[in-house]
Amino acid sequence: MDVHDGGGAVRLGVQDPWTEALAVGPWEEHGGPSQRPEPGAAARQEPDRTAVYRQVQAGEAFQEVRRRYRRFAFPAAGACLVCYLLYVTAAITAPGLMGRPVAGAVNVAMLAGLGQFAMTFLLTWAYARHARLRRDRAALELRWDTQERVR
Repeated sequence: MDVHDGGGAVRLGVQDPWTEALAVGPWEEHGGPSQRPEPGAAARQEPDRTAVYRQVQAGEAFQEVRRRYRRFAFPAAGACLVCYLLYVTAAITAPGLMGRPVAGAVNVAMLAGLGQFAMTFLLTWAYARHARLRRDRAALELRWDTQERVR
């Protein structure tokens, strides 16, 4: 049943406040039987959580955290993709180079493959460092502010 029919949908899913704020549209149903206010409870009603999360999402602080994330994540993902494609392209087009022995049974292809693993660990370390230094504090402050506004 729709909201205008007097009914409500049962809420299912993860209790993530951002999920509700991002997925709200005219087709969504708000509230359920368990969320209807009790008689006389108008004075202690909760603020509209969806509106709060939408305001936070549209705010400059949230946009700055997202901008910092994008400035790191997209170039890093692109660089990793290019390295991987270079490895695959070299393996296909230059088998003589990739098969050249370096030390004993170890050849260039094996070193390049191990370099892929090293690049993955390096990227993970760089991502964690970037998040810790450039985003975590701002995101935590934003989260605290949002939780205070929702209460």
